[in-house]
Amino acid sequence: MTGPVESSDMISGVVVVRPPVFDDARGMFVESFRQEWLPPGSPSMVQGNRADRDAGALVGFHYHRFQADYWYVVSGDALVVLHDLRVGSPTERATLALELGPPAHIGVYVPPGVAHGFYARTDLTLTYLVDRYYDPADELGVAWDDPDVGAQWPIRTPVLSDRDRANPKRSEVPEALLPRFGVTPAG
Repeated sequence: MTGPVESSDMISGVVVVRPPVFDDARGMFVESFRQEWLPPGSPSMVQGNRADRDAGALVGFHYHRFQADYWYVVSGDALVVLHDLRVGSPTERATLALELGPPAHIGVYVPPGVAHGFYARTDLTLTYLVDRYYDPADELGVAWDDPDVGAQWPIRTPVLSDRDRANPKRSEVPEALLPRFGVTPAG
């Protein structure tokens, strides 16, 4: 990979991007995404999404068996937590926390099978690109407060969606829905 990219030591396949930021009297400019920043052989991103969240909201954990995401916080401050659910991964069960948002302008590539969630420390806008079109059958989740995940959220009673309140603990996810490391699913 080239540019301002580093592969995570904590979770295999996760890439953290720290692009240069150009400031002058007019404001700021940053390249927030380049396909070449993703791991070699990664499919092209095909859909862009935007999420605005109020301070105190917690989203996740969500995961996909088939889809990868690329996250970039445009404004605000997010604590992002990733957890490797992939059976057979060299980093299986590892958890990684990252701070996203200006002034650092960090982007993060989340491969299929890595659960992802975030806590909005402030009102925020998150843009995310995905390498597959939306598929409700590939929208899966794990409980935000599962002790087996070990996320250190800075809040005890976050604002959650009904979906996120209903997510099962990792140990309750059916074996057939757990992603496998190194297996490229058809579809």
